[in-house]
Amino acid sequence: MIEIRTATHEDLPILLEFEQGLVDAERPMDPLLKTEKTHYYNLPKMLDHEQIEIAIAEIDGKPVGCGYGKIIKALQCFTYEQYCYLGFMYTLPEARRKGVNKAVMEYLYDWSESQGVYEVRLDVYPNNPAAIKSYEKVGMKTGLHMMRVDLRERG
Repeated sequence: MIEIRTATHEDLPILLEFEQGLVDAERPMDPLLKTEKTHYYNLPKMLDHEQIEIAIAEIDGKPVGCGYGKIIKALQCFTYEQYCYLGFMYTLPEARRKGVNKAVMEYLYDWSESQGVYEVRLDVYPNNPAAIKSYEKVGMKTGLHMMRVDLRERG
């Protein structure tokens, strides 16, 4: 059975391992990621942030995945004032296809609702069909696609 709980500072070592697992998994999808060890997040600061919830998924007491939700003020052009941005969605390879990501997302959905925030968003690489399928299973729909260009490579 998958248990979800709020991460604490005692979880920092495993969160840092999960972060490197996420970076390693995403490196083939993004040639702009540094090849040496790098970080996406300031995890100690995030653990203390009032508008961020970091969730840890456990199976039999062993951490197997995580994710976070962050309440963000929306641009004035939207019909909602705030949204919950999800990130750091990671599951250990041996725990995949067991519902870990779904459980983490449902937990973060509930947390977002408890904050009075009903719009939830995340970013996903378009060349990551497994992640896209996983997010669609919990109700996510495709929205805006980010595009980019490196002007040094323009021909």
